[in-house]
Amino acid sequence: MLRRRDLGLLGATLAAGSAHAQPAWPDRPLRWMVGYPPGGASDIFARLLGRQISARINQPVVVENRPSGGAIVATEAVIRAPADGSTVLHVDNGVMVYNPALYARLPFDPDRDLVNVGFIGRFPLLLLVRGESPIQNFAEILSASRTRALTYATPAVASPHHMAMEVLKRRSGLQATHVPYRGMPAVMQDLLSGQVDCAIADVTNATPFLADRRARGLLVLGEARTPRAPDTPTGLEIGLPGTVCYGWQGLAVAAGTPAPLVTRLGELLNEAIQTPEAQRQFADTGAEAVLRTPAQMAEFVREENAIWRPLIRELGIRLDG
Repeated sequence: MLRRRDLGLLGATLAAGSAHAQPAWPDRPLRWMVGYPPGGASDIFARLLGRQISARINQPVVVENRPSGGAIVATEAVIRAPADGSTVLHVDNGVMVYNPALYARLPFDPDRDLVNVGFIGRFPLLLLVRGESPIQNFAEILSASRTRALTYATPAVASPHHMAMEVLKRRSGLQATHVPYRGMPAVMQDLLSGQVDCAIADVTNATPFLADRRARGLLVLGEARTPRAPDTPTGLEIGLPGTVCYGWQGLAVAAGTPAPLVTRLGELLNEAIQTPEAQRQFADTGAEAVLRTPAQMAEFVREENAIWRPLIRELGIRLDG
């Protein structure tokens, strides 16, 4: 007959064996879904941070590009994947904030179906023209838009770039027709070739073109000038209130992912951001790194929702019926 002490030892042994039998996380490659094509800021930072995380978890981090308007395809792929921390979504303003206000019908609800993991950084947005353009400043492009039809390019419908330009148009009276592309490389290619008159670019993608004068900055849609374009004024400086529109990026997982895995992913993300390689990338491109816990990221998104969703509805911007 087993005595009480023996039963206690047996229970402890079984519990230890059960814990030991649980597979370690992660036990497979991590899939990092990006809703934009290769070469843009989201893809660049996903691959950079994925390398740093891979070295810490001893598993490959595979970046999968699923471009579509509003990053809807990538978002659906993550929501439908097992909520086990093995599939993560590279998110931005569009995914977490804009889409519910822009679309009457979405196949998901980001507030309900996604859980915030952490913040990557924010990216000043610039209004650009090609280097050979006769337009030298915002006043000149504003004047030109009143005499002829202008076009502007962004990397996607419902991207932060698109929303920033729509806000700028309404705040300034600028008239220009949206030409959406699939990613920033295509935007810059057509801007430089003269296929479009101007473009909204995040600082990461704009920097090399500004550095060699192939592009000229007319305006920064931010709180302050960016070191990557120190001579380019902000909208606030030239008397355009309400034109602070950063792009930002973060990480999310499907709702139902165990809280310890969400916490661990957030820790890994913040560790990756603080590596020397990542810090050099932020400094070189003008992006601004920001560390947030999952709870802090969730609060930030709630604050963004309170600002942007009512504004989008006020401006009457819709992307479907």
